[in-house]
Amino acid sequence: MRELTYSSVVQQAEWVASGEVSARELVEHSLEAIDARNSSLNAVATIMADEARLSADALDAQRRSSSPLGPLHGVPMVIKEENDIAGIPTRYGSAAYSTPARADSEVVRRLRAAGAVIIGTTRMPEFGIWPFTESEAFGMTRNPWDLDRSPAGSSGGTAAAVAAGLVAAGIGGDGGGSIRLPASWCGLFGLKAQRGRMSLAPNGDLWRSLGVIGPITRTVADSALIHDVITGTTAVDRFHAAPLAGSMYAAATSETVPSLRIMVSTKNPSGGPSPDAETTEALKRTAALLATLGHEIIEADPAYPKLNVPFQLQLSGGIGDEAARADEPRRLESRTRTMLRIGRPLRRLGGWAERAASRLGEPFLDELFGRVDLLLTPTTPTAAWPIGQLQGAGALAAIRRATPVSSYTSVWNVLGNPAAAVPAGFGADGMPLSVQVIGPPNGELSVLALSAQLERHQPWAGTHPATA
Repeated sequence: MRELTYSSVVQQAEWVASGEVSARELVEHSLEAIDARNSSLNAVATIMADEARLSADALDAQRRSSSPLGPLHGVPMVIKEENDIAGIPTRYGSAAYSTPARADSEVVRRLRAAGAVIIGTTRMPEFGIWPFTESEAFGMTRNPWDLDRSPAGSSGGTAAAVAAGLVAAGIGGDGGGSIRLPASWCGLFGLKAQRGRMSLAPNGDLWRSLGVIGPITRTVADSALIHDVITGTTAVDRFHAAPLAGSMYAAATSETVPSLRIMVSTKNPSGGPSPDAETTEALKRTAALLATLGHEIIEADPAYPKLNVPFQLQLSGGIGDEAARADEPRRLESRTRTMLRIGRPLRRLGGWAERAASRLGEPFLDELFGRVDLLLTPTTPTAAWPIGQLQGAGALAAIRRATPVSSYTSVWNVLGNPAAAVPAGFGADGMPLSVQVIGPPNGELSVLALSAQLERHQPWAGTHPATA
């Protein structure tokens, strides 16, 4: 019997295809892990045990019939609960939703078509507003590396489930860092792809031009494989990225990486705090490693445009869009209602915010990526914070606590570029550290290739949290 705990997506798919492990065995293993650990983590929101077993049995029958298999055949996955799954309410981390979705979202449909087994949904803060996975209705999600720490947010439930070995991968969403922040604090890999790379259907967008959907995984190859499966948009989507020159999985598994010009900077794009000493040292170690691998390292600070206002305006509009779908608006959190009240007169400025971001961002990106191929920064200014950041906090206090956490990531949502959180060792207290690799527009292949090169030379997937 293969060792299933902490096995990768690629391994699981290969084992099922060869008949060494069945899809049903993978599903049962994940369900047992959820049963044993989810009460302490609060990572999985809805457990779809019966449906997952039926799906696994059908996939095993398909394999026995020698039918063609998808690239994720039999692999259990969890889905952040802002994505529609037929028959389950799309809760957005809130108690204000009760109507089951009529159909799967496009991303969930593509995952199922590739053979993935959807085993459950994952916790998030209400509407994904905060970089802490905490809510008044559903409590706090805990970090497997230290149960007294936060897994960040807003895809904290997905990250905690993957880091604890409940599943090999899960789907998150990123409107200001919500894939990269949990990846950073949970020792995982998380890529925010180019705006318009994946479909957001049945919705036209996610937080206006800010949000994308994507996986959180332990390995770069796993992320790339899933991205290849879910890549593609529909007529419903507002944004459509230019096609890539090759597959993401090929980029992540090639050992040939050309010499790149890489700018390294600790400058905070949002004017927030500088990274702490351990995060700074992790960035320096990573840059030194890249230099030994033949890359040209340029220590300099980009002249970031001022994009805080466009970000806040689009965030406000996105919250309003999701709140409009609530079955029982009175059950929204008090701080969310405050955010909606403050943001109501600003929502009409969403179009202006997108245009302003484009006007300021395009010359900045042309200048930056005319000089270098990639940018390397911290992902978060520090390792994971203690849980309970939102306890007793109203809207303004929550904003003050949240803003520093996403201060290195949110600018790339406004600009739309691909950016990845890459594990970069551990602090003295054993908590994961992370660096962020940012590429030019439509530069996912370079981001993945460099991230995979880092993984080969400082592997992280074999180190697991003791508390899990």
